[in-house]
Amino acid sequence: MPAKPDGATSAGHIDPTEPLTIGEVMRRTGVSASALHFYERRGLIVSERTSANQRLYARHMLRRISLILVAKRLGIPLTDVARVFADLPADRAPTQHDWHHVSRVWKQQLEERSRQLEALERQLTSCIGCGCLSMKACLLLNPDDTLKDQGPGPVRIQSYQPTPPKTTHPKPNGSSP
Repeated sequence: MPAKPDGATSAGHIDPTEPLTIGEVMRRTGVSASALHFYERRGLIVSERTSANQRLYARHMLRRISLILVAKRLGIPLTDVARVFADLPADRAPTQHDWHHVSRVWKQQLEERSRQLEALERQLTSCIGCGCLSMKACLLLNPDDTLKDQGPGPVRIQSYQPTPPKTTHPKPNGSSP
């Protein structure tokens, strides 16, 4: 059966192994070509090239791109996304086990981000240790800017150091350690 542009056969069945053109990926994700190129340069997604130098994307890249969009909406830096994606295979569609592993790592990172936001929320109305001494509470908690010796910036907030998430890299055969 001849393939249609979106990877569907004339019978309407989608072949998950049929690559998508950049235009098809743009239509499916709403992401511009320049953004796709940027994500590719950052190693977040990969494509193959035809003999005419046209980019073709494996269908499973749609999920990566969608997760990038969600991460951006939540304010998650692309460097964090790249760290999570480092444990995913790029040369084949990730298995359910692969996604489960990545989701556990990402869940830990999101929980840590949530703890940081909650701490920030609690501290916004009190002294954050920046040295401005503009609040009465600051004069009690940081008299004469005594926190300046602990470093620059909002030292009370910065003193909260999250624990880095544990990441494991799958063995070459795809199994985890």
